[in-house]
Amino acid sequence: MGIDRRTFIAASTATAVLAPADASATASSRYGLIGKVTAKPGKRAELARILLDGVSGMPGCLSYIVAEDPADADTLWITEAWTDKDAHAASLSLPSVRAAIGKGRPLIASMAGIAETIPIGGHGL
Repeated sequence: MGIDRRTFIAASTATAVLAPADASATASSRYGLIGKVTAKPGKRAELARILLDGVSGMPGCLSYIVAEDPADADTLWITEAWTDKDAHAASLSLPSVRAAIGKGRPLIASMAGIAETIPIGGHGL
């Protein structure tokens, strides 16, 4: 069952209005990324496991989501939310992240940084 536009707008507005008052207190410093990673043919599941294994315990990481593209059997979408841009940059030096990059790089056909964002709120933030 789908949701019509009017219901979606009403629910979105209610969520924004009813959010905790401090939800945006640090939102202006937050940093987000949305990226598209295309694995070599048949390697998407293996690449996804590597990406997910390397993400636990990253200081400053608010959310790190790896999602499969339903229209392309080789594509993953990575959505990240960080406390700030420096936390993201620092994560790239972590041993677990460096190891994941080393293991995953040979499985990647292409990468595209789709967008940098400023996450302002939502479930889990």
